[in-house]
Amino acid sequence: MPQKSQPPKKLVLIGGGHSHAIVLRSHINNPLPNIHLSLISESSDTPYSGMLPGHIAGFYTRSECHINLQHLTNFAGAKFYINRVINLDLNNNRVICENLPPIDFDILSIDIGSIPATLTIPGAAEYAIAAKPVGKLLAEWEKLCNQIQEYQLPVHIGIVGGGAGGVELALAMQAKLHNQTGLEIHLFNRDRNLMPSYHPSVQRLMKKVLLKRKIKLHLGETVCKLEKQAEQVNKDKIKLTCESGLNLECDRSKAGTLYHRIFWVTEASAPQWLKTTGLTTDEKGFILVKNTLQSLSHSHIFASGDIATMVNHPRPKAGVFAVRQGKPLFNNLRRYILGETPQNYIPQPDYLSLIGTGDGKALANRGNFTLPPSRLLWFWKDWIDRKFMQQFQ
Repeated sequence: MPQKSQPPKKLVLIGGGHSHAIVLRSHINNPLPNIHLSLISESSDTPYSGMLPGHIAGFYTRSECHINLQHLTNFAGAKFYINRVINLDLNNNRVICENLPPIDFDILSIDIGSIPATLTIPGAAEYAIAAKPVGKLLAEWEKLCNQIQEYQLPVHIGIVGGGAGGVELALAMQAKLHNQTGLEIHLFNRDRNLMPSYHPSVQRLMKKVLLKRKIKLHLGETVCKLEKQAEQVNKDKIKLTCESGLNLECDRSKAGTLYHRIFWVTEASAPQWLKTTGLTTDEKGFILVKNTLQSLSHSHIFASGDIATMVNHPRPKAGVFAVRQGKPLFNNLRRYILGETPQNYIPQPDYLSLIGTGDGKALANRGNFTLPPSRLLWFWKDWIDRKFMQQFQ
């Protein structure tokens, strides 16, 4: 007697991060067998982190630095849900969304990135613009640029977080607004060194670049509170306060004309809803995964990108690792679907960083080796980024 064909397995991808974009593209070229594939994402497109500072500086259009998830899922023959995931029901293998009935799965993969840690700082959620979700950041940035152009008013920008993300954001914003009269950009960092996870040579060079571009540095300053001051005529006042007593007052008119904006680019954290799912996480709430990118506690659940922490090979929360995990994630999903043993993936111990300075130059670093900002390095970075994006056109 002929064997009965197995019913298709339901593979659900949560999040449109770099790894999942690569999984979808790989599925188009080499389809996963016997599955119903679905993607759940809060947006119809997803930003490529490598090009975002360049977009803010004005070098790239939105479409040049975003992957169109709607088109990608269409080509992949996948179902696309634009919605926000708020929980998982792991007893019944269901994804709980904000505005949809529960979505069943047999295999789940999570690639939702991270968010800045803001919840512990009073007033941050109300009065600061978080670097993620990126869509909201870009909408606020565009609004601010339009208002500056329309009203020609001095603008003060505060950026909280002096890691690579905060430094690149400060330089990109300064590059975009460098002709604006009365521009002040303040960068706050609780560590006395900028970009503390990088080699000291990178820290020294980037500090020199920031100071040359007249960005005001507040190093060794921990922001502890944002609060609304007593209302004045036609204005609200938002005060940023540091533990040292240093404070910065930020005005915002009732009419919506912004004199000041505070952007929050602090250490990465995990969304709160993951804590109630039953998945094993680390102390910061990130999903702990094996070398195979499978959850420690649930072998039918995979995770990659910033939201995942590899138990045996922890790495910084950087986009390069999410990109590198795309192919092994796809291969292990295939092996799991076929009932084969997933293969171990060991990420590279270090990586090349090409950090744009917002002025058509970039700095290069790998381990102890650093090259100062130059136009040649920017051309190299631009070529790499555009080549990555071409595969999703």
